Amino acid sequence: MQRELPTRKNIRLNNYDYSTAGYYFITMCVKDKHEMLGNVVGTNCVRPRLSEYGIIVEKEISVLANTYDAVAIDKYIVMPNHIHMIIVIKSDSSGRTQFVPTISRIIKQFKGSITKQIGFSLWQPRFHDHIIRDEAEYQRIWQYIDENPARWAEDDYYI
Repeated sequence: MQRELPTRKNIRLNNYDYSTAGYYFITMCVKDKHEMLGNVVGTNCVRPRLSEYGIIVEKEISVLANTYDAVAIDKYIVMPNHIHMIIVIKSDSSGRTQFVPTISRIIKQFKGSITKQIGFSLWQPRFHDHIIRDEAEYQRIWQYIDENPARWAEDDYYI
C-alpha cells in the first residue's frame, strides 16, 4: 500500500516576480524549533549569544551581499531558533532590476552554504517572506527585528 504524500501549499504571492527590486522581510526557522543558533541572556538582551552554528549563520549573512552585487542585507537578527532579515534587491539607475536570481534562489544558496559548512541541514525546508510595501511597514519590521531579543519570551518561536 502506497501512502500519499501531503501536498504543500504554495505560500508565495501568485504572479509576483521575486527578482523585482524592493525590500523583503524573510524569516527562516531551524527544524522543529530547536534552539541551535544561540541563546537569549537576560530580559534586556540586545543580541543573543550565538552558538558555533549561529556564528556560521551570521558570517553567511555578511557573505550574501558579496555573493550578489544587487543584494544588500539591510537588517537582521539571529535568534536561538530562527533568523529575520530584510533583504534589499537593488535596481540600476534606470530603475530596472540588475538581478536574475529570485529571493527563493538567494535563500536556497544561503541555506545550502550553511549546510555544507556544518555537515547537516539546520533548516525547515521553507521560509516566510513578506514584501515590504511602504515606509511605515519598513519601520515597523525594522523595530520588530531590533526588539526581537528583548521580547524572546513572548515570541511565537519561543519554546
